Amino acid sequence: MPVLILPTLGSFHILHPRYNAVTILEMAKAYGPRAVLLASYAPAELEAGLWRDVGDLPLFHLLPWAERNGLEVAALDKHPNLKVQAEQFRQALAQFPRGQEFLAQAAELERRLQALLTRPLLPDMLSSPAFVDELWNYLDGFAQVFGEGPATGFRAQRMQAVAEQIGSRGEGRWLVISDLLDYPYLLREIPGTTGPGAHASSPAEADRAILDRAWRLEEKDDWSLLLQQLQEIADAEAQYLAAQIYLAAGRPEDALALMEALLHSEFAHPAYLPGYVLARYGQLQDLAGNRQAALRAYQATLALSWVPAEAREIALAGQRNPFKLG
Repeated sequence: MPVLILPTLGSFHILHPRYNAVTILEMAKAYGPRAVLLASYAPAELEAGLWRDVGDLPLFHLLPWAERNGLEVAALDKHPNLKVQAEQFRQALAQFPRGQEFLAQAAELERRLQALLTRPLLPDMLSSPAFVDELWNYLDGFAQVFGEGPATGFRAQRMQAVAEQIGSRGEGRWLVISDLLDYPYLLREIPGTTGPGAHASSPAEADRAILDRAWRLEEKDDWSLLLQQLQEIADAEAQYLAAQIYLAAGRPEDALALMEALLHSEFAHPAYLPGYVLARYGQLQDLAGNRQAALRAYQATLALSWVPAEAREIALAGQRNPFKLG
């Protein structure tokens, strides 16, 4: 029973040009799965779109692809209430001095995990024994501090149940998408499972890397080169990000011109883009002195069926007071 597990890094994908959100999509296409199985989400969480709120970037690309191709998408975690207990446990510990000491021990583990996730990554590195061992060092260290149970969200128990569901599916090519910290358990529990292998970057992945760099715009970046690269990509997200750069450079008029054109095109994908586009358009209209147009844009942002939290905050703030630079 071929099973490929691709671990997701959540928002950390934006840091990795060679293992970004589109890399997972391209690897899924190459694998040709019979179904996409989400190990780290419950059915109700999938239905509610929880993955959007937690910033699980690959799913913004993978799920629309699966839907277009008629692939089954199944969420397998039947015990989301156990997962919730991990955060509740930490909040409870923080109320007591002794609990704070335990959390301080965990902070060093978190620092090492963050260091692991911020070093350059290639797909096959995530399958290397050294990388998986580092994940186990984190997971085992955490369990040593707190025990396996509420503090870990009963991860071992939940992933054993997920593995049993995957095993019961019988013959087929199954693609499993899992949270990075669930990934080692699934590798251990499902015989013959493989993780990401060597993978040559595609043009779509290279474009995604440029978009990710623009989302992370820093003063040290070559903004002119980045604008040129975004113009070559020439899709809605690239146009939005080009407008972002113009605004950051103190050229709101150029940013508004780009956004005006963008609003007359298709900008529904990825699902986070409409909220950002409309909220930023409202701010640009405020800067141009067009308060009524700005308010309409903020209202349109809030009327969307789903809006990223940052875009929602921009729209709510814009409704209260006109946006100003500085």
